[in-house]
Amino acid sequence: MSGTPIDISESGGVRYLHFGSDWVQGAMRIRRPYDLELAYTREMMAGLLLRADSGWPRRALLIGLGAASLTKFMHRHCPQCQMDVVEIEPSVLAAARQFFRLPAEDERLSIHIADGAKYMENHAGAPYDYILVDGFDRNARAGGLDTLAFYQAARGKLSAQGLLSVNLFGRSKGYKASLGRIIETFDDRTLAFPSCDSGNVVAFAATGEEIALPMEELRERACLLKQDTGLDLLATVSRLEAAGSVPGGVLRL
Repeated sequence: MSGTPIDISESGGVRYLHFGSDWVQGAMRIRRPYDLELAYTREMMAGLLLRADSGWPRRALLIGLGAASLTKFMHRHCPQCQMDVVEIEPSVLAAARQFFRLPAEDERLSIHIADGAKYMENHAGAPYDYILVDGFDRNARAGGLDTLAFYQAARGKLSAQGLLSVNLFGRSKGYKASLGRIIETFDDRTLAFPSCDSGNVVAFAATGEEIALPMEELRERACLLKQDTGLDLLATVSRLEAAGSVPGGVLRL
């Protein structure tokens, strides 16, 4: 992805990031820069519904900076969390700083210019509670971020309360082969959200103690999350139920 051309466009009060094509790689509503504008980015934060501990996550790894939507949201709404952000392209980092209000690095935010797959393989620091993967090239290909070895390395970097969140949009031959690799890695402890209107499919995988959440409790958590952060996942919860992803009315992961 070296030398990727960066384009910025604006429409209807929203600023968009492109990698030299029409594909939208990130977006920010200019008057609400810390909101999650794109539906799939909101769903990637659904881990906040799945872990009840108010101190979760303590450590997070974000692979793929894009327009810095997830980074900004977590920096603002998860003050207890120390984040490592890995981005392969220096030009993307520069664009995020210039056009998308990326916060300055501080004791809670460290940004690394590196290949995400190699970083996952080689990083030897403390485990992460939350790993979010949203990395694509200009042709919507994930490359080394969509291999069995990568997912196995990710599992090895997760804490006992760990969650992996992956944007599967644009993977070759649809998302099912990618999802199959995640299922194999996490012993079927995987949940794929129904496809967004944009075609994105967000998958979650879990380690540690089983998650078993009745729909009523899930909706209560979604209401509290909306009150606390403005992030509205109530429609996502309803879509999960309508898609048959919560047999017996209990979400298990």
